[in-house]
Amino acid sequence: MGVPQNGIFAFGTSAHGYFELDLAPGAVAAEVVAAVADHLLSETSMQAVNLVAGFRPELWATVAPGRMPAEVTGFTEPVVGPDGFTLPATQHDIGVWISGPAPDAVFDGGVEIVTALAGKAVLVAETMGWSYHRDYDLTGFIDGTENPKQSEAPSRVLVAPGEPGAGGSVLLLQQWAHETADWMSLGVPDQEAVIGRTKADSVELDDRPATSHAARTDQDEYGTILRRNTAYGTVLDHGTMFVGFSATRATLHAMLRSMAGLDGPRDALTRYTRPLTGAYYFVPSVDDLGAVATADR
Repeated sequence: MGVPQNGIFAFGTSAHGYFELDLAPGAVAAEVVAAVADHLLSETSMQAVNLVAGFRPELWATVAPGRMPAEVTGFTEPVVGPDGFTLPATQHDIGVWISGPAPDAVFDGGVEIVTALAGKAVLVAETMGWSYHRDYDLTGFIDGTENPKQSEAPSRVLVAPGEPGAGGSVLLLQQWAHETADWMSLGVPDQEAVIGRTKADSVELDDRPATSHAARTDQDEYGTILRRNTAYGTVLDHGTMFVGFSATRATLHAMLRSMAGLDGPRDALTRYTRPLTGAYYFVPSVDDLGAVATADR
């Protein structure tokens, strides 16, 4: 198996930054991808941050044919449910997730990647995130309960050995705004019915509603997703950055269609959170990045 980008599985960080870039006018795709690869491969453990870099699937396929799973495409069309609920498509060319021990380290890492790509790519969206009580999201529930064990995660969410793009992963990056006042108006039993789990210890309800978040995103039905979500924002404007890795785009997109109510009831959690963005990025293995990097990095 190709060596994956280690930041995918780097747990324990409290500060996060999400940076999305588009190619600059006139930029040569291969040169931009090489610049990203050079920067990522030059990072050392002494710099105290973890970088994960992904590309719009069509961009990576153009630059590195044969190193890309055939079924992976960008988030080019919104997912619209029967009642009009919409998960927007806001695809960009490059997605970078930086995690570290503190906001200043993440900020510096963001400045460095933008500087490295000056003249080649333009920063068009950035969000700074942070861990909320380690394993919780802003609903007050534990997040990522169904994540695979760390020892099993690589074999579950990376492209399999021998396949094009082996060691890579598909990243779904979304920003979700929370309707906190509405959420906080619910009592704990009603919140638990929305999530489908107990609030105190994240045990799945025996009688979870079909509309619950746990039911609409059940990994036994839709496949394995490694969630690395964080909180973002301020008291006035906040929510969740959904950071989901899977071996296939199909797993991630089936989950979104389920949440929107296209193969059953709409996910009740979407009554209290609003998706603002949506993009798929293919996160190549370190080996495949090395194949497109410049020789004199």
